[in-house]
Amino acid sequence: MTRTAQQSAAPLQSDQLGQVELPAKRDKALDETRRAFLRMVSHELRTPLNAIIGFSEIIARELYGPLGAPQYREYAEHVRQSGYRLLKLVNQVLEIARLQGGDIDLDLEARPLVHLLDDVSDKLREDLKARGVTLRIENEDAMPSVLVDEKGARNLLFNLIQNGVLHGRAGGVVDIRARREGDRVEIEIQDDGDGVDPAELPRLLAPFEQDEAVSRSADRSGLGLPIARLLAEAMGGDLRLSCRPGEGLTAHVTLPAA
Repeated sequence: MTRTAQQSAAPLQSDQLGQVELPAKRDKALDETRRAFLRMVSHELRTPLNAIIGFSEIIARELYGPLGAPQYREYAEHVRQSGYRLLKLVNQVLEIARLQGGDIDLDLEARPLVHLLDDVSDKLREDLKARGVTLRIENEDAMPSVLVDEKGARNLLFNLIQNGVLHGRAGGVVDIRARREGDRVEIEIQDDGDGVDPAELPRLLAPFEQDEAVSRSADRSGLGLPIARLLAEAMGGDLRLSCRPGEGLTAHVTLPAA
């Protein structure tokens, strides 16, 4: 062995180890500071947002008397809807910070997948009606059960199915399939929209990474899919995406089988 090879193979001394550990500790501290800041800002934004939403709803409904010009009622409704959108974004940012920081308590238990899908379908009723989209669940009576946190699994499925409803074809179909593979359950949620460039798929799963190149414009924040990925990983599963431009997008979720 040459002297160069011997030097490269030599174990790190204690002072060298300290130099290696310092950047890692610094990065970890910066990440925690960033997450703490996001949590603080999110909480501070919720209080005024709730006031904006509540008072604008009172004005839009004219609970204390007529406003006069109908434009006032219309403007108040716009304020209310904008407040709800901003509150949704704040909640998503807080969820991202919580999941990335590992600040999440999971109660894993066996849950029939079909029951979780029924709950999500009920919550998406207005979106389904507005878009004229149908959820088509294959082999609904033979759906497997999964070992998940109930709230986390509902949130995961809600984000993925809502993404398909909003970005699929108006009047179209979102297909949902599931099968058990050993100790895992494979779930596919496929829309019939225009899809995206396959090169952009990694950006769809990364929070705050999307730009105008991603042509899925109904949810500009783009946090639903990253939240779904983090939730899947927190419950011992994973999430990946596949698509062909013009043929829609498919979310592939893997969760532990019950």
